[in-house]
Amino acid sequence: MSDLTKIPVTVVTGFLGSGKTTLIRHLMQNPQGKRLAVVVNEFGDIGVDGDILKSCAIPDCPAENIVELANGCICCTVADDFIPTIEALMAVDPRPEHILIETSGLALPKPLLKAFDWPDIRSRITVDGVIALADAEAVAHGRFAPNVAAVDAQRAADDSLDHETPLSEVFEDQISCADIILLTKPDLAGADGVTKAKAVIEAEAPRPLPIVEVAEGIVDPRVVLGLEAAAEDDIAARPSHHDTHHDHDHEDFESVVIDMPEVTDPMELAARIEALARTQNVLRVKGYVSVQGKPMRLLIQAVGARVRHQFDRPWGPDEARQGRLVVIAEHDDINSDVIRMALLDPVAVE
Repeated sequence: MSDLTKIPVTVVTGFLGSGKTTLIRHLMQNPQGKRLAVVVNEFGDIGVDGDILKSCAIPDCPAENIVELANGCICCTVADDFIPTIEALMAVDPRPEHILIETSGLALPKPLLKAFDWPDIRSRITVDGVIALADAEAVAHGRFAPNVAAVDAQRAADDSLDHETPLSEVFEDQISCADIILLTKPDLAGADGVTKAKAVIEAEAPRPLPIVEVAEGIVDPRVVLGLEAAAEDDIAARPSHHDTHHDHDHEDFESVVIDMPEVTDPMELAARIEALARTQNVLRVKGYVSVQGKPMRLLIQAVGARVRHQFDRPWGPDEARQGRLVVIAEHDDINSDVIRMALLDPVAVE
């Protein structure tokens, strides 16, 4: 790569649990002969996704090219975290030929695109494209897209109600900023659900966008990389609910980190998490735990009441078998004491 060639960057956005990390793992394992670098932005006090990706490092994307930013949403910490990270990656020898950025599930992508106009990096980097992942089952059930007629009716009856929920605004901003939509988990949504989800996305998109069904993050890299969108040059065509705001407020969301003792039954833990989601309106749970008598670490990924778990890697010989879970919910719904009791005391959810 010539020193004068701009490094393409792909921004991967999408709501909590939509499958961003799974997609990036697939792209890392199928780099099309290119040297990759990955920037992972977590919401919460501990990093889970970055650890998962580092365990998948390969020569074309070594562990040192995988950078985790856990100090807050990168659309809010551009000067402090994002710009220095990008500059450090561009100084790596050999230099990456493509950079993947996984935003947090709560991030608004447009402020991040504006960061690429930063004088120190604009001449050296271009946004190849913005990929938005949408969970087909969730979208089909209308959880992240507003029902305008119903909200208008509610507002007519109660002037104190907002016209939209914070979740719907995040979802719409991600769709509006995208160059391509990946509709994930189509098997869980079924044919009718996929059709409904596509209709919701098409109604929210400000312009026609390609929508591709993707299961388990498997997609031909040629479909999502090499878009040459130069997204930083057409920001005005990507409308946002927050265009008139100078910053992005995450006070609508809160996370709680739970240190987990060793468990004996993964299924029982999954049942506790499912019950917690139903009773406390938890949006997302992710992390890992130690299972008694098992040499492998158990990875936990939950979206609402849908819980998945799998053994992902052996515990290291000098690694403390300490489990940790990050629980994310809307600010008004979260009760850290109830969450801790529910996860640490099985009786609490019976």
